Amino acid sequence: MPAMQQRLDTRLPFIKMHGLGNDFVIVDARAQDAPITPALAKGIGHRQFGVGFDQLAVIENGEADAHLVFYNSDGSTSAACGNATRCIARLLMDETGRSALTLTTERGTLHAQDAGDGLTAVNMGHPQLDWREIPLAEEMDTLELPIEGTPTATGMGNPHCTFFVENAEAIPLAEFGARYEYHPLYPERANVQVAQVIGPDHIRMRVWERGVGITLASGSSSCATAVAAARRGLTGRKVQIDLDGGTLWVDWRDDGVWMTGPTCHVFSGTLTPEFLRSLG
Repeated sequence: MPAMQQRLDTRLPFIKMHGLGNDFVIVDARAQDAPITPALAKGIGHRQFGVGFDQLAVIENGEADAHLVFYNSDGSTSAACGNATRCIARLLMDETGRSALTLTTERGTLHAQDAGDGLTAVNMGHPQLDWREIPLAEEMDTLELPIEGTPTATGMGNPHCTFFVENAEAIPLAEFGARYEYHPLYPERANVQVAQVIGPDHIRMRVWERGVGITLASGSSSCATAVAAARRGLTGRKVQIDLDGGTLWVDWRDDGVWMTGPTCHVFSGTLTPEFLRSLG
């Protein structure tokens, strides 16, 4: 039986988790045939006709403890998703009883640790600061882009555009984020952050994720904002970031950008053959 037809005629188990309200559907493909396509990811991601998520993550076998693949809710893919990586790390730690794991993604090899008190930490790797790596459309200083508001560009395996503002609450994020996600300087679109510096180790941030929209939290965005703030001399390299869904702690160390925060396993479920067939 062809793989696609077999998927439509069988059930597909999944796990729902979130990190500070940044929510994920997780499909464990290590012991089952689970060929996720962009159309299937988009269907599952619909919050009325499907399950709903900010990202879908697929756990695959790999040379490390696991390999992770990420989809946005519009069906597009992302090389990195910090909060989903933390959620899966916690899931695998609970499964194995281990306190440290190594995961691979398109972003690269990421190390995760149990940080105690129910918190999980992931090293998201070194930030990408060169315009080619982020990527931007042309050569420029990534510290202050030639865009109104002089945002900072950072790559964390996905492209980010961070605006430092006086009052993050006052920004009409739906309009603002949609405008800059598709800015011509970002050929692969941008994750957009508005960040208000509260103190030398404290930031208030709101997030618009490419392919998703407004999210309650974002791990890679938090890492990018912490790096941007440190580069601009607004904060030190270790900061608390308050998001709409809660707090993350980011520490830009010599070995990469570590991000720490809570996770939650909400429920486990099964996608029915009827639902899968409805997606074609």
